[in-house]
Amino acid sequence: MTRQVEVRGGSYRDSVGLMQVSRDLRALAGVSSALVAMATELNVDLLVSMGFEQPSGLGPGDMIVAIEADDADAVMRAREALDSALAARPAGTGATDGSADVPPPSIAAAARRTPARLALISTPGRVAAIDAADALGAGLDTMVFSDNVTIEHEVSLKETAAAAGLLLMGPDCGTAVVDGVGLGFANVVRPGPVGIVAASGTGAQHLMSLLDGAGIGVAHCLGVGGRDLSSDVRARSTLVAMDRLDADDEVSTIVVVSKPPASEVAGIVTAHAGRLATATVLGYLGAGQPDLTATAERVAAAAGLTWVPPRRWGGPLPEPRRGFVRGLFVGGTLCDEAMLIAAAELGAVASNIPLEGGRRLDTTLTASGHTFIDFGDDTLTVGRPHPMIDPSLRLERLERELADPTCAVVLLDIVLGLGAHRDPASDIAPLVGRYDTPVVVALVGTRDDPQGLEGQAATLVHAGAVVHASNAAATRDAIAVIQRSST
Repeated sequence: MTRQVEVRGGSYRDSVGLMQVSRDLRALAGVSSALVAMATELNVDLLVSMGFEQPSGLGPGDMIVAIEADDADAVMRAREALDSALAARPAGTGATDGSADVPPPSIAAAARRTPARLALISTPGRVAAIDAADALGAGLDTMVFSDNVTIEHEVSLKETAAAAGLLLMGPDCGTAVVDGVGLGFANVVRPGPVGIVAASGTGAQHLMSLLDGAGIGVAHCLGVGGRDLSSDVRARSTLVAMDRLDADDEVSTIVVVSKPPASEVAGIVTAHAGRLATATVLGYLGAGQPDLTATAERVAAAAGLTWVPPRRWGGPLPEPRRGFVRGLFVGGTLCDEAMLIAAAELGAVASNIPLEGGRRLDTTLTASGHTFIDFGDDTLTVGRPHPMIDPSLRLERLERELADPTCAVVLLDIVLGLGAHRDPASDIAPLVGRYDTPVVVALVGTRDDPQGLEGQAATLVHAGAVVHASNAAATRDAIAVIQRSST
């Protein structure tokens, strides 16, 4: 076994891109472990936990390249693949005057080189607020992909943005579509009359996918961060985003989608919606509230467009079985929605992100009755890529649940789109086909997503899964497999 650690100074790259590169290197023949990451404190800790020696003198602007492989030739092939990946750059991003060879010293300097009006911040959480403040100071709308930004900094940044007439999306804004351009984990949607304000990443993706499946296009999807409708942040970005969409002549219908909001903040947003000239649908998840599929249908009605029910692929469900539902999710909002539906039918469920009144799993995530796990929760992504990029942690748990005699059915989500795994069905299908336990999948994606929606569905169905384009419908199918007590 050969190990090599290299430090590349002044080679900053976006964290999501480096996660994808790391995963691609690990898939190479002869490579057992690989980490390509910026030398943040978290990533240095990860390097050491993987058994590599920590180089001295590391700074946050350095890139770490750590490779473990069968031999020196495999290490060399991995480094060649890395160099090729890092050398690739999107077309049209370079300046024509040669200045692109000299990195701009600040966000303000970068803004002067381009007509772009939006900054995307993906730096470590402890410095992301500083970078976001610089971007706002340069007059840029700003999307903060970074998480681990304090609530105090979030409130301050959003107050600054509102005072300057700017929009701050995030922190922890994983999904946005602006003028048809997808940012972060976004689905490829066709243009249309709907504008989305989203305090939820996978909730926004699911809503966009449901609308796309009905032939309804999206003009913009403005993510505002999962805490925006909390009692601390008080919808500061949501209100600005609603006003932006209300002023856009291309938008005829606005929809606000959110995880369960603070009740007093929901009231603020509802009152604000009543003052807009544009028809607005409020899609708050919560007990007694419409699910995301029902919200999409309401949007179609508000826009005066024909609703087309979401697709279902696969054969009939098996006869009811004794045991429990095990939900294994990569999307927190999709997990929330599934738990809300399941709890209403089955009673309290256990989770690492429990609903009010639900049972919280311990740190081992040992299943307890009906169990729903969000593998995208921050505590499970420390030092590892999001499961939409690297599904290994969920795949390990999937095999355990399929082999567990107390598991009657497994419920999964698969989220397609930009930034996500290139072929998630190819990893899941072999496990589905190996066991008799029924599997129901919520497939979130659009006809234009790079993974191929129909091909993904066909692969899963061929392995024996039942597949739905609606997470709510998938959840109800999974619940239908559970044999209820006759007493």
